[in-house]
Amino acid sequence: PQIGEKAQLVTMAVSNAKLLLGEYILQKQKSVREYIPHSVTSLQRDLRLERAPRRIECFDNSNFQGADPVASMVCFVDAKPRKSEYKKYNIKTVEGPDDFASMKEVLTRRYARVMREKQQIPDLIVVDGGKGQLSSAVEALREIGFFGQVPVIGLAKRLEEVFVPGKPDPIMIPKTSSALKLLQQVRDEAHRFAITFHRDKRSKRTLRSELGEINGIGPKTSQKLIKLFGSVSGVKKASLEELTEKAGKKTGALVYKHFHPDS
Repeated sequence: PQIGEKAQLVTMAVSNAKLLLGEYILQKQKSVREYIPHSVTSLQRDLRLERAPRRIECFDNSNFQGADPVASMVCFVDAKPRKSEYKKYNIKTVEGPDDFASMKEVLTRRYARVMREKQQIPDLIVVDGGKGQLSSAVEALREIGFFGQVPVIGLAKRLEEVFVPGKPDPIMIPKTSSALKLLQQVRDEAHRFAITFHRDKRSKRTLRSELGEINGIGPKTSQKLIKLFGSVSGVKKASLEELTEKAGKKTGALVYKHFHPDS
């Protein structure tokens, strides 16, 4: 209806619907904002933090006898992993197995960028390790002028001790506490992510070097072959026809002859 009593009723119904929908959306947004998981509030209590650590960023290093050093950062929001914000770092300035220097480099790079790009800052920074790792983290944050903006702690593996800057003795959180379980989950996820990244990097280097042993096959061609066949194993299993079709007649023949010398 365009005019008359029925048109007025329709207009009133639409107006009421909009009003009720607006109230519903506001209530939902309010409930989302106010809900904080118990483990997060427990962690705030146990660490005596000014605000609830709803956003936690945790760092871990990984290397094998100093080779292929890498680091990871995982992000948890309201006690749940937010994988879209995980970060991988290739260590650039450290030679040999120096976890302290690696931790310093990574935190410097991370929070210098956070300040430079005005990104969201976390409510808590966690480093995997005890006093040494924490000292490196604090040193990095001081040098870039970020220390004091966010609480930072170190979580030592052996006894699950929590270290904070300026205090020689650790904070002992009860083993059954949901706060400690949250910290362990965050730390373990950072460790898993770093280990996975390190293994992938080492595996790719090994695979590239294996293909690099073929006379006439350089690093770029090795990478191309791995991309085409998924892995060195895939390259090895490929027939001569598949190799020549995808990699070219010359390259395909070289690779096939290398892996099938009796053919």
